[in-house]
Amino acid sequence: MSRAQAESVIKNIIREVALECAGKGQTVSETLVAFMVKAVVLDPRNQFNVDRTLTNDDVRNLIELCVGRLQDVESPALDTIKMQVYFDMNYTSRRELLEEHQRVLWSRLATVSREITDGQFKTREDLDTLYRKIVGYMLLRSGVGSPTDVNTVREATAALQSVFPPSEMGTFMSLIKRDKEQQLNELSMIVLGIRLFNRDSGKGGEGIDDLPSVLKDAVSATREHLELELKASSNLSYRLTALLEWLHDPEDGPSDFFIPHSLLNQSLYNARQHEAFLGFILSDVALCAKQVESLQADLRTQMKKLRAAVEFKTAIPTAQVFPHFTALAKIWAGLQDELVLLGVLSNMAANLQPFLAIQSRVLPKEQLDILLEDLEVKSDEQRMNDSSGNPIYPLQFETQEWIFPETTTNFDELTLQFKGICSHTLVEKDGFLLPGNPNIGVLKYQEKYYIFSSKEAACDFASNPDVYITQVAEIAKKSPELIHLLELHQQFVSVTPYSESGERLLVKPIVKCDSCTQTDTHFVETNIVRSYEWNEWELRRKAIKLANMRRKLSHSAQTNLSHMRRDNVTQTYPSKDVACQSKSDGHSNVPKPQVYLAGLRGGETETTQMVKTNLTRAADE
Repeated sequence: MSRAQAESVIKNIIREVALECAGKGQTVSETLVAFMVKAVVLDPRNQFNVDRTLTNDDVRNLIELCVGRLQDVESPALDTIKMQVYFDMNYTSRRELLEEHQRVLWSRLATVSREITDGQFKTREDLDTLYRKIVGYMLLRSGVGSPTDVNTVREATAALQSVFPPSEMGTFMSLIKRDKEQQLNELSMIVLGIRLFNRDSGKGGEGIDDLPSVLKDAVSATREHLELELKASSNLSYRLTALLEWLHDPEDGPSDFFIPHSLLNQSLYNARQHEAFLGFILSDVALCAKQVESLQADLRTQMKKLRAAVEFKTAIPTAQVFPHFTALAKIWAGLQDELVLLGVLSNMAANLQPFLAIQSRVLPKEQLDILLEDLEVKSDEQRMNDSSGNPIYPLQFETQEWIFPETTTNFDELTLQFKGICSHTLVEKDGFLLPGNPNIGVLKYQEKYYIFSSKEAACDFASNPDVYITQVAEIAKKSPELIHLLELHQQFVSVTPYSESGERLLVKPIVKCDSCTQTDTHFVETNIVRSYEWNEWELRRKAIKLANMRRKLSHSAQTNLSHMRRDNVTQTYPSKDVACQSKSDGHSNVPKPQVYLAGLRGGETETTQMVKTNLTRAADE
């Protein structure tokens, strides 16, 4: 079966799973279904062989298993997978979020822009209508004020008339479409800058909010809210970790528990994933706060420059003042972008909250409090402090490299495997997530870095790393939410390859690259004799030099008194410096005349008496 046919089969399976879920009252996205299909196939308990052609029974069984997992409303694992899919589909970088916002804004303004640039306006009434449309476009473009507010429209019209009077509409209509759009954008920035300056001067600013103050309050409120949510999620992770640690204790732990360990592990995965996503969002909010502070400082500086440029002046060249208005508008647009980003991040954090709802049904808070009455709940920092006093001794492992914070620069920038989770505990305790402690020692194995929760765990892992790494992948196959949580994507890239010999369930993504080879024209020889000479005259020069050195002998004498006391050295050719000069330059300089006249303006006498004083230097001085 060809590759296209195999992909068609996979798409049909995904579509069939989505239709059956919709028929049972649950709407699922194709992205979630595709992830679930791969999770079901990777799970060794389902016994799917990806190296053979799928039969109709295999396809039917696969669809039923996927639908069953997607319909399991009491599974924290499903909520974790939904959370991961949602975050992966909605979380992007700042640049991409702003580009998407600008794309939406331009799509909304496209109709108004076409009416201005493509319309045919001939009469005076048509030009007046066009001018009003330009004013409305600028209000929509700036996002400051409403085009339906009379006062805002009047103020924007006055600002536009000061830089683009209605008498220039004829010139505007003669431009091509591209130049019209460029002029519209430039005028929008200038008009916005004028309105902002008038607002700061107390002479206008109708419909303009105090954006810096709004942003300051919004950043503070959003950060405080996210920190509270992150603290609650972290506390839930600490409590679940303490409970699972007690259940895995062979001495004090119960032999039988009313909740399966696997279900508690899934709850812990859910809490840890929510904690990680909130950490990403909170770091972006902190970046927004820094950017807002920088923009506010730039806004104050630019406003001072503009005020200094127009203060006490009745007429100012446009080339001097327009760049100030444009810069002011750009800074304001940057503040608007930060407000948009803040709203997106806040909504994203709010949309993650429903994926924790299953926690209260698996183990209610009151019941969890009762179970933890006699247990000590430790935070990740407390666990690290408790285990930091027993580090690894590198001399015990001669063939392996260990890294420690006190001996490594930029230690905090190391990329730790499994997101800093102890892989030994994960394998030995059936998927129990326990954060590692880098102060114990970081094992560098195959250019990757691993940390552990205790010295014993580090020693066991170091004795056979490949076995533990393989076992982590096997555990992730049974709990697919760990693939994203522990960042195990690289280990599952080639799990389901595709070959032309038969149909495979999942197809390996195509990886293309450009490559080239180059053959050297002249290879560098390693047996080069540096003293070889092909020039006959160079050989003669060396021979004459050697012959001359044979006749230049050194003589020395040594007596009993000078024996073992000093060295005598003679020099055949004494060094000397010889120089000659073929010509010399000369010049002369004539003194500048300095003659002063006094008494030209008259004085007390009736007749004018002039005195001439010559202070010119002599030429022979």
